[in-house]
Amino acid sequence: MTTFQTENVKMPRIDRKRVRAWIVQVAATYGRTVGPLNYIFCDDDRIIEVNRQFLGHDYYTDIITFDYSDTKKVSGDMYISLDTVLTNSQKYRQEYMRELHRVIIHGVLHLCGINDKGPGERAIMEAAECRALDLLENENI
Repeated sequence: MTTFQTENVKMPRIDRKRVRAWIVQVAATYGRTVGPLNYIFCDDDRIIEVNRQFLGHDYYTDIITFDYSDTKKVSGDMYISLDTVLTNSQKYRQEYMRELHRVIIHGVLHLCGINDKGPGERAIMEAAECRALDLLENENI
């Protein structure tokens, strides 16, 4: 079950049913099923607090993913800063909802085993994000 919660922000206007179906479809392309996924939409104050407390990082980010997956089932908590999503959508000249969807699926891709910190990994992640966004935007999900 995929849940959507908020902390200190208003719930973004996402089509929850469609996003849930999309997440299942993307996970399936990596041979995974979907277990409990919790999206917590928050502000920059909360994301930096989570980043400092759990990861020891002192910077803002768009998403922090806590992975509880097993071999074939993705599961986790994902904190998404709507402030940073907005900033990034403006910085990269993307529609806000496209950027939000990119971040939503970014967490799922991490849970599927795709990383973005090592050499060449960022390009692999970006390609996976683009394929997933194409599914959402061009398929009848």
